[in-house]
Amino acid sequence: MTEKLKVAVVGVGHLGQHHARIFHELDQTQLAAVVDTDEKQGRTVAERHGVAFYHSLEQLPRTLDAVSIVTPTVSHLEVAREAIQRGWHIFVEKPVTRTVEEARELVQLARQEQRWVQVGHIERFNSAVIELRKHLKDPRFVESHRLGPPAPRVKDIGVVKDLMIHDLDLVLSLMDSEVESVEAVGIPVLTPFEDIANARLRFRDGCLANLTVSRVTPEQMRKIRFFQSDAYLSLDYQQQQLQIFRKSGTGPSQQPFIDRQIVQMEKTDALKRELDAFAQAILTDTQPTVTAKDGLRALALAEQISQQIQQWSTAALQGRGARRAT
Repeated sequence: MTEKLKVAVVGVGHLGQHHARIFHELDQTQLAAVVDTDEKQGRTVAERHGVAFYHSLEQLPRTLDAVSIVTPTVSHLEVAREAIQRGWHIFVEKPVTRTVEEARELVQLARQEQRWVQVGHIERFNSAVIELRKHLKDPRFVESHRLGPPAPRVKDIGVVKDLMIHDLDLVLSLMDSEVESVEAVGIPVLTPFEDIANARLRFRDGCLANLTVSRVTPEQMRKIRFFQSDAYLSLDYQQQQLQIFRKSGTGPSQQPFIDRQIVQMEKTDALKRELDAFAQAILTDTQPTVTAKDGLRALALAEQISQQIQQWSTAALQGRGARRAT
């Protein structure tokens, strides 16, 4: 492998163009080419960075080391399969694939061909999340809110796989226990899929996690809170800030004080940190931070939640029909 990692970005739309920019900027990578079915967009990004543009993956030179897949979810497996079979390592945006079955195939293929796969669960690289890990100790309750306005570019998946999967991956990576049961509700508003959803996860060690997501909310909110025996931890993803509340002794009235510590992290580019980690994993031949198995685990839980929502919606419709008939 050359000193600089030769990377191509497949899909240079809203997010993919930033992948191209970062791979062009990183010291340890060389942006070698971009691929897109939209020729105008693809050529614009290619010319911006002085690299080749291609219409399809098959046209890429085999001298590449890796590709970054930022295409619609429905095509993730197809593109990843072709890339791995050509001998390239891959970065693939979340969700890892469209279905759990596809994700299992990808995990197996990567193992068989001995290629590294990193999945784009970007919150793992948020500076406040990295700080949070230092203070987290046996959480008993977790609450998250990930809300925002509609994103017209997202058309092929519901809000659970679009937004909640970020929090699912993070919670799964932080907990030392397996999910025991799931309860979920959700409704479509602007798309055929659920646009608002809530999931309640019960872990085997007794911890509960309550996750709410919406893509029809005017104002953005990206927060997660952890309650544990010695502290309450509140994290703001957008502000990259962590607030820690702890009991600290008693005053004259014998009432305990609550000490509040605000840890404001330097606002860094989490995507740049994420792609840099991917490149570093390949160059050092070490396991990526977010593996294909991690992507599979988060997707499997997201599918379980989506199935719960479908069952709940069906039961609600049947209930309304029965009431009308009486």
